[in-house]
Amino acid sequence: MLSDMNNLKINPLRVQTILIIIICIMGAGLIWSGCNYYLENTNLQSGLVLAADNNSFSEGTIGYQRAEGPIALNFPDDYGPHPDYQTEWWYYTGNLETPEGRHFGYQLTFFRRALLPPEQRLTRSSNWSVEQVYMAHFALTDTASNQHHAYERLARGSAGIAGAQAEPYKVWLQDWRVEETGPDTYKLVASQDEITLSLTLNDLKGPVLHGVDGYSQKGPDPGNASYYYSQTRLDTEGILSINDKTYPVAGFSWKDHEYSTSALSEGQVGWDWFSIQLSDYSELMVFQLRREDGSIDHFSSGTLIDADGSLMHLGNLDFEIEVQDRWKSTQTGATYPIRWLLRVPKAGIQLELTPHIQDQEMKVSYTYWEGAVYVNGQKDNQPVTGNGYVELSGYAGSLSGEF
Repeated sequence: MLSDMNNLKINPLRVQTILIIIICIMGAGLIWSGCNYYLENTNLQSGLVLAADNNSFSEGTIGYQRAEGPIALNFPDDYGPHPDYQTEWWYYTGNLETPEGRHFGYQLTFFRRALLPPEQRLTRSSNWSVEQVYMAHFALTDTASNQHHAYERLARGSAGIAGAQAEPYKVWLQDWRVEETGPDTYKLVASQDEITLSLTLNDLKGPVLHGVDGYSQKGPDPGNASYYYSQTRLDTEGILSINDKTYPVAGFSWKDHEYSTSALSEGQVGWDWFSIQLSDYSELMVFQLRREDGSIDHFSSGTLIDADGSLMHLGNLDFEIEVQDRWKSTQTGATYPIRWLLRVPKAGIQLELTPHIQDQEMKVSYTYWEGAVYVNGQKDNQPVTGNGYVELSGYAGSLSGEF
């Protein structure tokens, strides 16, 4: 499950329940908690120990910075890491095509988890000493073959194995990486088994701040929020290799970046997150927080980005998501919504979203569905098409009490 953990040795005696990292996936911007990470690093042969337990939210977040209100986000500084917040991720997805029209979707996500709050950190002589743990997910959807490939890696944020920096921007875990190569230009590289992805991403619109100036509230409690921005239109081209065949590819990618010290509110069991890139060069991000009684939490929200970069922030009453079909995983037994009708009445938007393939379930440390979708519909009484990505969490088991 946890691949390529070079130079790390897991000590099973310290694992109290299961050797698993319960992570909160970025889409909707919910930051994981309720799962504490313990590290032993007395020498190079002690290693990374991850223990799931039942510590409360308040106990697990004492001493960390929290997202308690709008602050000024500054770039390029805020492209980099924010180690005083407990959790952070950099999330890339994209829809690509070959010159002949063969479709691929991809995901490359880097997660950072702080092990200690700022006041408990010490100056240490060894560069193997670690205060941050990194996780990464790499997935490829091969539409023509109806196959979805998913991989996961874990590493300590030290000795150059994994990390993030603002200038020049770079986030990496071993040889999976995204790095700045010029103004608004980035190189994305990931390789695993028979799959290699090497892409150049050019940012056409700059960072988009969600919520109130980047402050995205997820619940009623103080600090139950994240700082959240996206780069919603990354012109993409490069090379994709799979099964000993290499294809030139081009399309668009999307980046999300969030950081916080937060958790699901009481009664929230999961979320549905949507990122959509339309043919008129507008983009749409919405997420719905689901409650245990089946209702949608009123902290659900979104952002519509017009072709010229102007923003329309959306509250939970400004959009509607109607499930059109469902799919049941034969491997996990989880049932997911699989086709949607999405409306934003005040923007004249009505879109139908359909997955490029149905089985895009991520069976990693925590099971979720993350997949490429194609889009047809209308905006302002004009036909539009497009592509996007959808993330569905909490369907293979409630997250209530865990995040």
